[in-house]
Amino acid sequence: QVQLVESGGGLVQAGGSLRLSCAASGRTFSSYAMGWFRHAPGKEREFVAAISWSSYNTDYADSVKGRFTISRDNAKNTVYLQMNSLNPEDTAVYYCAAALTYYSGSSIADYDYWGQGTQVTVSS
Repeated sequence: QVQLVESGGGLVQAGGSLRLSCAASGRTFSSYAMGWFRHAPGKEREFVAAISWSSYNTDYADSVKGRFTISRDNAKNTVYLQMNSLNPEDTAVYYCAAALTYYSGSSIADYDYWGQGTQVTVSS
């Protein structure tokens, strides 16, 4: 069992930046692949980024490539999502997720644990 708590969301103007954090507790954090997903009103939850437990492998949705960066600090049991050049289409609730495997990709079904989410709102 692992518990995930996201933080760092908020209101930002278009072109701005935010850094989301996801703190994990419970089982050994370094055993988990981690991912970020988002859910905008009227849309399905979608993949944003993923990272392996070693940080060697990462993947991004096409819509955020070059703007978002996922990273993790296993010593702090935390995964991060640095979001730059934000635009209103990035407005959503952002969730972190954990999968008990080396690396998990973009499929929601591959993740075992989810946080409660943090709201990101980008104004135009």
